[in-house]
Amino acid sequence: MARKRSKSSKRPDAKQSAREWARSLIVAAAGLLFFRTFLLATSVISSGSMENTLLVGDFLLVNKLALGTAIPFTEVRIPGYVEPVHGDIIVFRSDHSPGMDLVKRTVGLPGDTLRMEGGVLYRNGVEIEEPYVRRDPRRPDAGDSRMLWQRGHLVPDPERSEYRPTRDNWGPLVVPRERYFMLGDNRDDSLDSRYWGFAEREKMRGKPFFIYFSYDREALEPFRVLTAMRPGRIGSRPD
Repeated sequence: MARKRSKSSKRPDAKQSAREWARSLIVAAAGLLFFRTFLLATSVISSGSMENTLLVGDFLLVNKLALGTAIPFTEVRIPGYVEPVHGDIIVFRSDHSPGMDLVKRTVGLPGDTLRMEGGVLYRNGVEIEEPYVRRDPRRPDAGDSRMLWQRGHLVPDPERSEYRPTRDNWGPLVVPRERYFMLGDNRDDSLDSRYWGFAEREKMRGKPFFIYFSYDREALEPFRVLTAMRPGRIGSRPD
């Protein structure tokens, strides 16, 4: 007759199973932490500053490895394998909005001389074609006191009596080392480098390369995450 196993004989198996589960959870958590810290991140578009390239409600997968990333709780930074170039869309942080991801397009690299005339961007004296830009010609130009920071980076001009930058007319100014000039594609409704200054290289988080989900956040429908999905945007690359 088979003898029943005692409770004491079952106890080691339960302890071993618990240890294996705990070990698996620790390994999974460490892998996820490594993945999120050094490889990929996510970001969501919450403003219309990059329309129509990126829309409110676009969820982005961000390549952190490309531009390098900092090791948490240290000042050590792992270098990336590329540097930002003209036209790159970058996810970064800025002192004027701490803790918040910003997404803009790179239009000025260190050493570039930039100016804008009538909404047209010039870089190093050459007019830049920007087919992705969205502008409303009926909307009047406007000045903003926040743009006066540009005075410290202007190209010297003895004939300039007073500098009064506006949204569509400013510069020429020179981008300093380790700094980048970032603009939103929706030039009439973008709070960008024109207003708060240059982006710092060390605060760039990565390059978005994939829209993994998208829905219309302003849709007047119930359960809009499902009913207002934009399947045609899912899987596309922002450029």
